[in-house]
Amino acid sequence: MLAVVGVPLDENSSFLSGPALAPPRIREALNSGSMNLCAENGIDLSVEAGWRDVGDLKLPSGARAISEIESAAAGLLAREVRLLSLGGDHSITYPLVRAHAQRYGRLNILHLDAHPDLYDAFEGNRFSHACPFARIMEEGLAARLVQVGIRTMNPHQRAQAERFRVGVIEMRHWNPDMRFEFDGPVYLSFDMDALDPAFAPGVSHHEPGGFSVRDILGIIQNLSAPIAGADIVEFNPTRDPVGVTAMAAAKFYKEIVAKMLA
Repeated sequence: MLAVVGVPLDENSSFLSGPALAPPRIREALNSGSMNLCAENGIDLSVEAGWRDVGDLKLPSGARAISEIESAAAGLLAREVRLLSLGGDHSITYPLVRAHAQRYGRLNILHLDAHPDLYDAFEGNRFSHACPFARIMEEGLAARLVQVGIRTMNPHQRAQAERFRVGVIEMRHWNPDMRFEFDGPVYLSFDMDALDPAFAPGVSHHEPGGFSVRDILGIIQNLSAPIAGADIVEFNPTRDPVGVTAMAAAKFYKEIVAKMLA
């Protein structure tokens, strides 16, 4: 069984809040009638019995929210349920990966993003949305971390990538013919600002020069390793007045679920 769960947390965001509002907006777009529930691989989610949306977590504030996300995810995974989590900001990935590592052991992680999110701390917060992969790697939760689409790497984060032996494919080196091979299950973490702002204006941090929607779909659809879990994060509805980004997020929701069920 596959469960989709909303994780409405953005108190670890920098610059702007808003991603906590994303899960219901993504669902609204998915079920708006503007698109159907048939994925490109032929799976019709409207009749597929192998998945369900279990709604949003009810989270406390502060550090307790991080532990609550881990606990809730671990509880679902213990029932042999795989997860697609809808953020929320990127800070949710750290507790989600902790829960998945308990279930699967050290994971392969494919991280699609404009930012490496490897700061040791950001604005004094070690649980900032700019830090989850530093926490993940220093705890040894990932056997391999591959980051794709990066275009904001500063000296500190380059040093962190070297320290943790992260495989980084910067956007300037991206080739659509690239394929990613992993020797075991993959956790997919997808930040919506991996997309160029022309395709996803509804994010807090606009970083020009990114992926198209089709580029991201190609990466997902061409993954040969099974997806053990996934998240879609950093959609900010307050910057998406006509719903373009919501529709893109709903498309990725549909295609990731279908890929995990295939």
